[in-house]
Amino acid sequence: MPSKEIVKAKVYYASARVLKWTHGESLPGKLERLLKEAGLENRLHKDEAVAVKTHFGSHGAHRIVRPVFLRKVTEAVRAAGGVPFVTDTVRIKGLEYLEVANANGINQLSVGAPVVLADGIFGSDNVLLDAGEPLGQVAIASAIHDVPAMVVVSHVKGHINAGYAGAIKNLAMGGISGSHRTCGWKCGRGSMHTIGMGEFTWLEQKCELCYQCQEVCPLDCISFPDEKFEFDDEKCWRCGRCVRVCPTDAIEHEGADDETFMKGLSTAAKAVLSTFAPGKVLYVNFLLEIQPECDCMPGADVPVVQDLGLMLSDDLVAIEKASMDMISKAAPLPGSAASDCEIKPGHDVFETLNHKPGHIQVQECERLGLGTQNYELVELTD
Repeated sequence: MPSKEIVKAKVYYASARVLKWTHGESLPGKLERLLKEAGLENRLHKDEAVAVKTHFGSHGAHRIVRPVFLRKVTEAVRAAGGVPFVTDTVRIKGLEYLEVANANGINQLSVGAPVVLADGIFGSDNVLLDAGEPLGQVAIASAIHDVPAMVVVSHVKGHINAGYAGAIKNLAMGGISGSHRTCGWKCGRGSMHTIGMGEFTWLEQKCELCYQCQEVCPLDCISFPDEKFEFDDEKCWRCGRCVRVCPTDAIEHEGADDETFMKGLSTAAKAVLSTFAPGKVLYVNFLLEIQPECDCMPGADVPVVQDLGLMLSDDLVAIEKASMDMISKAAPLPGSAASDCEIKPGHDVFETLNHKPGHIQVQECERLGLGTQNYELVELTD
C-alpha cells in the first residue's frame, strides 16, 4: 500500500539582506511582494473590515514592527478591497497605551488606517468564549471577535513565560483582554500565567525596597505603605511583571508549570481563531531586532541574533516552526544576552535564555488542529 504523501504548508520568506539598491530589494519592497503572494484579493470580500493585529510596544520598548511595515499591510488590504484598522488589546491603561503607540510612531497618518484598541479604552469591551481546558472561559476582545478577517503582524522575540514569542503569543495574549467585567483577571490573559491561581507572596527579608515592581506595574496596583508591600487584589491583572523585574526574587507568584502554561497559550490562540472562517487569517512574522524579552517590558535589550527577514503564511504552526528553526541556526551576536550565555548555532536560543520550552506551544497548536509543523520554505527571488 503506497504511503500517504505528507502535505507541507508553504511559508514564504524574504531575507533581510539587501543585495541590490532597488526598492524591490528593500525590506518594505519585499513585504509588498510577499503580500502579493498571499493573494489577499481572493481572501477578502469587498469592503470587508480587516484587523491588522500587532503590538504597540511600551515606554522604552522600541523594537516593535515599524509603522512603515504596518502601512504596507494596510495598503495591501485596501488594494484587495478590504477596510483595514490597526489594533492591539489594552496592555497598560488604554489612553496611555494609545499615547505609547503614537510615541512609537503608530498612528493613522503613519500606518494609513485607524488605530484602535480592540477591547476599548478600559480593556473591558470583550466577549466570553469557552476555551476548554485548562483555561475555561476567556474574554476575547470584541473587535477581534467580531471582525471577519485578520492579518497577524508579529515581532518575533523572547518571552519570560513563553520562551519564544511570535504569532501564537500575539494571538493568545494579544487577542484576549486583561480582565472581564464580572470574572476579572481569571477570564483574562492573566489566567494563562496562573491558570486560576494568583496569590503573591512578599519575602520581606529579601526586599531591598528598590520599588522597581511598583514602577513596572501597568495598573498602579502596588504600593509600599510603611515600607510594606501591598497590591490591589481586585485590580491586578496577574501579568507577573513585578516578579520579572525584582532583582532579589522578593516577590513570588503562584503560577502554572511550563507545560500547562504552553497549553493554555495554545488553547487561547485556538479560542481566538475559532471566531474566523477558514482562510481568513494571515500571519506575517518579522524576524528583525530579535531581542530576548517581550515588547511589553519598559526597555529593549540588543538583538540576540542578526536580522533574518520576513515570513508569511496562512498556517500558524508552520510559520512559527519555520521562525524557530531559522533562529536556532543563527549565530549569536557579540555583546548580546545570547553571547553572554555562550549559546552556539543550532541551539534553541530562547529556551537557553528564558529556560522555557517554547516548542511545546507549537506542538500543542498542531495537536489542536491549528496547522502543521511540516512546512516548505519558499524564498522570495528576483
